[in-house]
Amino acid sequence: MATEIIETTPDCEIVSSRIFNAPRALVYRAWAEPNHLKVWWGPAGFTNTFNEFDFRVGGKWSFIMHGPDKGNYANECEFIKIEYPSLIAWQRFSKPIFQVVATFEEVPENKTNLVFKMLFNTAEECSKLKPFVVDKNEENFDKLEKELLNM
Repeated sequence: MATEIIETTPDCEIVSSRIFNAPRALVYRAWAEPNHLKVWWGPAGFTNTFNEFDFRVGGKWSFIMHGPDKGNYANECEFIKIEYPSLIAWQRFSKPIFQVVATFEEVPENKTNLVFKMLFNTAEECSKLKPFVVDKNEENFDKLEKELLNM
């Protein structure tokens, strides 16, 4: 069941951003096409198995992230808002529960400013993940940069 993007305050958000040296449509494609997304999604050393990727509002994204040492992490998500080529948002139903809102903004010289927000219902939930997630999001962006070069 699709939901709306939640209203949050800064203490309930983890925000990462980076300017990529690639046009907005290409960066968007790296998120919207599972054959690209599964290559770069997740921190350094992680790989993915996608079980379902139904890229539409109300569509499911079900996948398993495989850790570099050990551990398999199931992820159950549903897309809640998609606006080509500027926004992709989903609700995560596996713990920890949060929403992701990714926005793609054109910047001069054919570059893209990607803003990646993780939205939590409470500041407590957010603060539990914040110490780990900020660096991991940067690793995720590093992998995205490599995939964009391959595209």
